[in-house]
Amino acid sequence: MLSRKNKLLLYKLLSLFSVVRGYNILMITLAQYLASIYILAPDLPLRRVLFDPNLFLIVTASALVIAAGYIINNFYDAEKDLINKPTKSMLDRLVSQRFKLTTYFILNFLSVFAASYISFRAVLFFSLYIFGIWFYSHKLKRIPFLGNLVSATLAIAPFFVVFVYYRNFETVIFVHALFLFLLILVREMIKDLENIKGDLAQNYRTVPIRYGIRLSKRVIGFLIVLTLIPSYFLITYFDIGYMYLFFIASMLLLVLFLILLWKAKRKKDYVWLHNILKFIIVVGVFSILLLDVDVVLHRIA
Repeated sequence: MLSRKNKLLLYKLLSLFSVVRGYNILMITLAQYLASIYILAPDLPLRRVLFDPNLFLIVTASALVIAAGYIINNFYDAEKDLINKPTKSMLDRLVSQRFKLTTYFILNFLSVFAASYISFRAVLFFSLYIFGIWFYSHKLKRIPFLGNLVSATLAIAPFFVVFVYYRNFETVIFVHALFLFLLILVREMIKDLENIKGDLAQNYRTVPIRYGIRLSKRVIGFLIVLTLIPSYFLITYFDIGYMYLFFIASMLLLVLFLILLWKAKRKKDYVWLHNILKFIIVVGVFSILLLDVDVVLHRIA
């Protein structure tokens, strides 16, 4: 049996893991490596990609900045989350705000330190990334639609830095990136509908609060239609191996999403819609392996 002190320590570790959303960071790290292996540098030997010290430092710096970003976002949203996510908020509060801020600065320092081993440009990028996340959390997230755009842009930044590192400028990569960006943008706007009660109480000027739920749904619907376009082009015009199965399934799910969106009225409905988008994104990460099954089997062998 754990002692009371050890139980408290365990709860605090779980709280910190909840604040930094460790599961999201693990998924982003996996996605960066899979994208590097099968999309950005498919011609390089697996060992060379996996044991590339610069790639490891880029992924590590990204993970540290993202973790710090979740902390500062949690810091600014503490009151709002009490309304929108009471259970999670109570767990998050096991760690003091002072400890969170201290951890925030330490993680950002470590990320820049890791980037300094790559190049000055890497230091500059991650410094700007840190500032961008803070400025978004402090100011921009309260501005309707602009906050959503900036949030989606910040979410794909870790993939952008890997893309620049490998200097692979093939069109198919930009189409993949557009699909992911639009999907994340839709997710951000669904979160505004999901969290409307807390946003309203804390005077957040999100799209549904400023312009109404009906207009917000129309914008989301338009973005979903836009998301179908890169999906169609990836299936029709590019050689993406068996990954076309993922995009066909995604298109079907997004059509279902549209139907459920117009019927949605309660928070529970928007949570379901949010989960559909998260499911597509997570499955999308693993479906990268379907780009070239022969290469996957050869590399495993």
